[in-house]
Amino acid sequence: MIHQYWDFYRIRILMIWFVVSVFLPLGDHAFAAERQEINLNDIIGIEQLNRLIEDKKTDHKVFYFGFDLRSGPLEDARQYLPFLDYLSRATGLKLKLKFTSKDSSIIEDVGLGRVHFAAIGAVSYVRAKERYAVQAIARGVNKLGKAEYQSAIVVASNSPIQSLDEIRGKRFAFGSLTSTQGHLIPRIALKKRGISLEDLSAFEYTGSHRNCANAVVTGRADACGMQDTMAKNLSQKGQVRILYLSDYYPSSGIAANKDVPKEIIDKIRRALVDFDPLGRDKKALYHWNNTEMPNGFRASTGHDYIELQNWLVNLGIIGGEGKARNGALSQ
Repeated sequence: MIHQYWDFYRIRILMIWFVVSVFLPLGDHAFAAERQEINLNDIIGIEQLNRLIEDKKTDHKVFYFGFDLRSGPLEDARQYLPFLDYLSRATGLKLKLKFTSKDSSIIEDVGLGRVHFAAIGAVSYVRAKERYAVQAIARGVNKLGKAEYQSAIVVASNSPIQSLDEIRGKRFAFGSLTSTQGHLIPRIALKKRGISLEDLSAFEYTGSHRNCANAVVTGRADACGMQDTMAKNLSQKGQVRILYLSDYYPSSGIAANKDVPKEIIDKIRRALVDFDPLGRDKKALYHWNNTEMPNGFRASTGHDYIELQNWLVNLGIIGGEGKARNGALSQ
């Protein structure tokens, strides 16, 4: 049976790879040359990808699953497709992957019911809950067995910067404006050192963790805030140096649209908690250890995210969004 599922999603991956190779230079060897930029601008035609993975059969209800882009369309699809195969088998439900279009966001997609479920960061979840009453289902468990994660602030491997205090007056790159690890937690870390956006010489929202790393690798920024897992991988390769690791905060997880029936949510939650990526289910997965939930999931509720919600208000990101500035390094 495992081989049948592998064959099924391998065909889908090959189809997606063809579109990606035509529309998007992925830069698989992005760090092969010193200071070479990782070209993952995610300019692929998302609608083409959605048409490729869409099931034309409508014999029974299809539940769509969305996600925030992390590494790029191809790599993310490789990771999520076998995971959705697991959820389909475990629940008896039909789940399909759906990419977020360029003119939308995962907050809108899950909030407005374009997708029924979403892998979503903590900041995006808080915003989706506030606007659309989205429901938390489960939180990802990291390699230390925690349903929490950290953010890393990194600099170039040869950077003279040795402490977080030295970030004042420097150029700083964030990931997405809605990212927990790529924006909110770095902002918290800087705030605790008395550093605000106004204390930076320039700052930029690059759109993804990898783009954020690019800004440092290519010298466009002096430091960036990003996902801890990716930062550690890049640090081991000598591409960046980790300057600071944050405290732990509630991790990304899975959320559901408010109109999804309770019995469906209960099925999905049970399957997520029972998911065993280190043992029984490992063989059918693809690089799941590189995701934000490498050790599986724990049940979650909206109460888990109250501290982060308070920080979002404190920093003016929600409850006064006009206070949040969106800058560029080309000042």
